[in-house]
Parts: sequence; C-alpha cells; structure tokens
Amino acid sequence: MIRAGIVDFDTSHVVEFTRRFNHIDVDKDQWIDGVQVVMGYPGTSRITSKDGLVEYTSTLRDKYGIAIVDKPEDMIGKIDAVLIESQEGSVHLKMAKPFLSAGIPTFIDKPFTCSLSDANELVALAKAKNAPLFSASSLRYALEIQEIKANSGEFGAIIGADAFSPASLHPNNPGLFHYGIHGVETLYALMGPGCRSVSCTYEEGAEVVVGRWKDGRIGTMRGLRHPPHDYGFTAFCEKKIVAKNINTVYIYRELLKQIATMFRTRRVPFDPAEMVELVGFIESALTSAKKKGESVEIAV
Repeated sequence: MIRAGIVDFDTSHVVEFTRRFNHIDVDKDQWIDGVQVVMGYPGTSRITSKDGLVEYTSTLRDKYGIAIVDKPEDMIGKIDAVLIESQEGSVHLKMAKPFLSAGIPTFIDKPFTCSLSDANELVALAKAKNAPLFSASSLRYALEIQEIKANSGEFGAIIGADAFSPASLHPNNPGLFHYGIHGVETLYALMGPGCRSVSCTYEEGAEVVVGRWKDGRIGTMRGLRHPPHDYGFTAFCEKKIVAKNINTVYIYRELLKQIATMFRTRRVPFDPAEMVELVGFIESALTSAKKKGESVEIAV
C-alpha cells in the first residue's frame, strides 16, 4: 500500500481524493486501490476562505483520521508519495521542492505553475533527483476524451479541436491559470503537444485562444465566465466530427487512476515537457490579450 501525504488543504480535492483513495463516503465504483492518504499539512491560502480551509481540515482530521503535521517536511520518511493541492500555482515550486529533492513521487494539482520559469525548474529538479512528477486537470482524463483516443480507427486522427470550460478569474492565478486551465487541458488531451503560437481575444465575459500547432493544425479554447458552467469539446477528426459535453461524474476517479499508477510504478503518464508547454500556452495567451490579440510565440 502506497502511503500518501497531502500538502495544502485549500481545495475540495483534498476531501474528494481522500474519499476515493481511502474508500470513505463514496460509491464503490469510485474507489481507487493501492493508495492510502495517511497524513497532511493544511497550510494557508490566498484563494480559499479561512472557513473553507478549516472545514476541509476538520473533515480530513476529525472524520477521516488523517494525521496532521506542523510543516510539510515532517511527512518525509513517513510517506511514499505526495499530492500538492494548493490552488495557487505560484506556490507549487516552493511546496514541491522538499519532496522532489527527496526523490518522492509528486503530483501537483492544476495549475502546474503560473510561470514558465517555475515549470522548468520543477521539471529539472525532478529529473535531477529521479523523482516522478505529474500535473494535470481531471478533465484531461474525461471518459469522452478517452473514447475518442481509444477509437482512432473509427474516428481517424484529430486534425483540429475546439474546447470550452468555465474560466473564472483570480488575481493570484492570472488568466486561464485559475479555472480556464480545465479547458486548456481538454484541448491538449485531444491535440497533444506541439503548439507554437497563440492569439487571445479577450472580453470581460469570455476569452478565446487560438493555438497554432507546428504541424499546421489549429486548436481553440473558449473560456466562459457566465452560466451554464459546462465543459466540452468538438474534435475535428479525419473521418468524423465529434462534439461532446463532458460528464464530470467520473473525472476524479479517472485522474486518480493515473496518479495511483505513477505512485506505484514511478512512471509518469506523459512527457513532462507537455506540462511545461501548457504553462507556456497560458502565459503567452495572457501576453496576447494585453497586446489586443497579437500572435505570441510560446517560449518553452
């Protein structure tokens, strides 16, 4: 059994992930075997309210019996893997460093980071210490996306895609780093890496980012800041055009399958360079928005 620790309790993910790993308060078809959350560090937050942080901490400590430590490093030597769950991407480098330096398999919840420099430093540290490192939104592993990728014979190769998701804003996770990350992950799950430039049309109620891939394909992501708060995509395949709304019932389960496999095997689900490129996509979209939609190259 893999003993997992959680760093920072400022998202509902800390409760939802623990339920599935520890088989508590969730239907059996959501269970993930082989990983047990055993301890955690609540931390602080500049995004979640103090009341929310207290509530998540109380649930994990008092209801689920998770041991609480005074500082993240106190978990080293007592866990086999760690989940960095801070909502604020700019703190992920600091919070993950001690664990990567110790060679501990590390999952970093979305957004991976809020800057290319942080992203590159994390990947370089993980490589130097031979520590598996993985970051993704749960939307990347939506069943609807898996269906298309598993049936390439029926649909053909994806030659373009449009993705959409809610994209609420927060100053500590600028632009699409906050919630629009879900739509960007959806786009990358379909298109794969290789985007070379982006242009962003930004308005208060929405933004649309057009990405140009090095092989000539075009992908777009629409960030929504008004109801309905849905997720979905249109995949333009060689044989069919497939439009889907994403059902979010099983997205946590599907992401946690990937995390559990990485913790167990020490093999990452995809090349970390894609995680870095995705950060570059959003960073360049921010620059493009400030330049009134001017095309900006991704400097990965």
